[in-house]
Amino acid sequence: MTRPTLGVALITKNAALRLDECLASLTFADEIVLLDSGSTDDTLAIAGRHGVRIHHSSDWPGFGIQKNRAVNLLETDWIFFIDADEVVPPELAASIVAAITAPQAEVYELNRLSSFCGHWMHHSGWYPDWIARLFKRGSARFSDDLVHESLRFNGKAARLKGELLHYSYESYSDVLRKLEHYSSLGAQQRLARGETASVGKAVTRGLWAFLRTYFLRLGFLDGKAGLMVAIFNAETVYYRFLKMQR
Repeated sequence: MTRPTLGVALITKNAALRLDECLASLTFADEIVLLDSGSTDDTLAIAGRHGVRIHHSSDWPGFGIQKNRAVNLLETDWIFFIDADEVVPPELAASIVAAITAPQAEVYELNRLSSFCGHWMHHSGWYPDWIARLFKRGSARFSDDLVHESLRFNGKAARLKGELLHYSYESYSDVLRKLEHYSSLGAQQRLARGETASVGKAVTRGLWAFLRTYFLRLGFLDGKAGLMVAIFNAETVYYRFLKMQR
């Protein structure tokens, strides 16, 4: 019996750093679709070498809507969404193929292992990190959030074996760039919901983010990287609330 078809979707903008490794790990897929938002590095050239079907977006509606746009470009039976800084090891690839060949659910989640400036994080609220990424076409969609979007679906997701490797922050320059980006998007999203902020709230929420990450979520067990992540989380929250002030 022929197994159901599997398509992979991803969105990009100047994502050349890990893209070659990412796409090379997706040989189990029948089709890969990439929706690009104006890359000026080697992103499109790398995608072309891997035979990816490339589409272009002239605007940026936020992560959730953009991911749904990419998903809608596929007509395969099953869809797997991946970010350009993620890599699928062989164990996870085999688990994905087995899941769609003899499905036990319409949605599957996987455990993601993320790195911070070269350190794999096993605490700090980063691990375990179960996220839904594999789904039968039409059974799920991403939320429309500007940032921190999630896959929405009915019922309970089954779990895949193997870990997805996530090279989330490659350098401290990358950390600072993403801090600015995510705090701005987070502020915009909260303002759109009618929330308010103050300097006092920025300070107290930022402090709580540090304490929660470093102590309650055992960030101290991740050593120097755990301390840096706790500081990063605190600063992101602090600047998010500062930017919300009108």
